[in-house]
Amino acid sequence: MAELPRNALTRSVRMAALPAAFAGRTALGFGKRVGGKSAELVAAELQARTAEQMFKVLGELKGGAMKLGQAMSIFEAALPEDFAGPYRAALTKLQDAAPPLPAEAIHKILAEELGVEWRTKFLEFADQPAAAASIGQVHKATWHDGRVVAVKVQYPGADKALISDLNQMARMGKLFASWIPGLDINPLLDELRDRAVDELDYLNESQNQRAFAIAFEGDPEFVIPHVLVAAPHVLVSEWVDGTALSSIIKDGSQAERDAAGVLYERFLLSGPSRAGLLHADPHPGNFRITPDGRLGILDFGACASLPDGLPSAMGSLLRIAQLGDAQTVIEGLRAEGFIKPNIEVDAEQVLGYLEPFVDPARYEEFTFSRDWMREQFTRMNDMRNPDFAVGLKLNLPPSYALIHRVWLGCIGVLCQLGATVPMRAELTRWVPDFTTAGQ
Repeated sequence: MAELPRNALTRSVRMAALPAAFAGRTALGFGKRVGGKSAELVAAELQARTAEQMFKVLGELKGGAMKLGQAMSIFEAALPEDFAGPYRAALTKLQDAAPPLPAEAIHKILAEELGVEWRTKFLEFADQPAAAASIGQVHKATWHDGRVVAVKVQYPGADKALISDLNQMARMGKLFASWIPGLDINPLLDELRDRAVDELDYLNESQNQRAFAIAFEGDPEFVIPHVLVAAPHVLVSEWVDGTALSSIIKDGSQAERDAAGVLYERFLLSGPSRAGLLHADPHPGNFRITPDGRLGILDFGACASLPDGLPSAMGSLLRIAQLGDAQTVIEGLRAEGFIKPNIEVDAEQVLGYLEPFVDPARYEEFTFSRDWMREQFTRMNDMRNPDFAVGLKLNLPPSYALIHRVWLGCIGVLCQLGATVPMRAELTRWVPDFTTAGQ
């Protein structure tokens, strides 16, 4: 049966080929410049070829390599525009597509997980996958009761491949960080590694999905598909039709972008208070806009348990930061573990560092944009800027790791959408202890 390439040496060689190939193309580009091609044209060709190879290698390896690409795709809005085009296309592909496994391999997994008579559970089963992603692929089928369903099948060897990739990528952090200049890749790799076991467990995912489906049952704005059958490596749930959020990002009208942005932000913020869970995989491949205008959510492998909702300190610190009370913000950050006891920081510089989180919360409506995100990334990663040194002194408590990932991811996707969203109303509604400054 066909499997993911899971030998650590084989996968490491494939990933290590990326920098070697880039160096080769750089040398070739130098030769072309000497031969008369303009530097701009050569640079564009190099970026396109590097992006194409990145997608090909990560897509074929799937596993942790592709999962990193999906996570990084959220931040492509921070790329300089003249650098972004080829990478944007490649990273967007990684959000919800990859080379699929053959039908015979999928049939064998279904027999092992659902029983040798697995076909009797379906009236129809499409051998060609509807989507293929980092650790599994999805097939469209008709359940025995006539319901259209999504059958999610985990790749054989996905567990070993995922752990191998994440360990290897930790040793190659500088290479992967170079794809999104200014992104601190090591915390992202650490967090992906911490969540790997959860995302490999489809039984755990089914419990998360069931909790969300119950909490959002009949909601006029959101569609959470119900789970029909769950096994360790197979998950059958209701099918959700719709337009991928990545397509809205690429081709949507401004009205469609704004509407999608409001629903996307509202779902991520409301999950903890409504379901006791935070959906922690915010890349656009997990979201669809349904024909009736609702937001469909498809993947629940990465979730954080927050039975009491979002931490109240989040709201109170945002509120205090808006008022410019730097010293009280510092005290709150220390209490929550963001600043360790032996670390001294400049309070005003910390406020400046937090600006990407605080600024949108100041407005009744805020328009996210690629230009705004590039400005924030550039400022925060400029070694000449005092904010850069502050970032090196701050700590990320484990209890906030997934919240931080979702918050940053949400900002990244909203910037890709260029969406205008009612920030203060949503924060007031869903984040405990946040009230509009001045009220």
